[in-house]
Amino acid sequence: MRLTVVGCSGSFAGPDSPASSYLVQAEHAGRTWSVVLDLGNGALGPMQRFVDLAEIDAVFISHLHPDHCVDMCGLYVTRKYRPGGRVEGQLPVHAPPGAEERFALMYHGLEHAGMSTEFAVHELADAQVTHVGPFTVTAYRVNHPVEAYGFRVEADGAVLAYTGDTDSCDALTPLLTGADLALADSAFVDGRDDTQGVHLSGARAAAAAVAAGGVQRLMLTHIPPWNDPEVCRNQAAAVWSGPLDLAVQGKAYELQG
Repeated sequence: MRLTVVGCSGSFAGPDSPASSYLVQAEHAGRTWSVVLDLGNGALGPMQRFVDLAEIDAVFISHLHPDHCVDMCGLYVTRKYRPGGRVEGQLPVHAPPGAEERFALMYHGLEHAGMSTEFAVHELADAQVTHVGPFTVTAYRVNHPVEAYGFRVEADGAVLAYTGDTDSCDALTPLLTGADLALADSAFVDGRDDTQGVHLSGARAAAAAVAAGGVQRLMLTHIPPWNDPEVCRNQAAAVWSGPLDLAVQGKAYELQG
């Protein structure tokens, strides 16, 4: 299983990265399967360097804030209006309740069913399991001001855990336990950001990984451009003694089970 960081900037696109978007790929049945986790603002551009947009097999949207889903509008355009004719079939999109209407409102205004030919939108629920080719994706309801999910992605014996946007919560334990790579929200800075129920800090992300147990590698992501990433890393390192990385736009990571 391979993870490519398409966008990792927190809350809005930064000078060095689009907002949240991650491409997960694995070989199965003679071809490459591609799943997208979130598609925030600016992500669709660099996504085209890593995958043919017509060959994406499924999209999973953690929640409906624009920095995680607004480029669904552009993906819709690429499927419907390409000069050679629209992409056949509906792309499965797994998202919180209300997503289908939200996507249509973002693009069409009042045409609520405007994207239904291109997207088959399925509502997420806590502990819901979805199979896409070689992937098993389990959604966990996490702690954010809107309905939000983290995703545990398993393939070929490897486990990727993506928290989406969340503060500390019980769901992080089953989400993270035994993950080969834990891709964790680290938007807040301890000592500066004290609002509860929105985001993890580096230290709280690390504490969640320690509490879950068995996490092999921790990667901090969703760091806004106004944060110093090294501050987030240092706060995590005070809690986490294992391999620790900052997500880097455009970098790919191989996960081995």
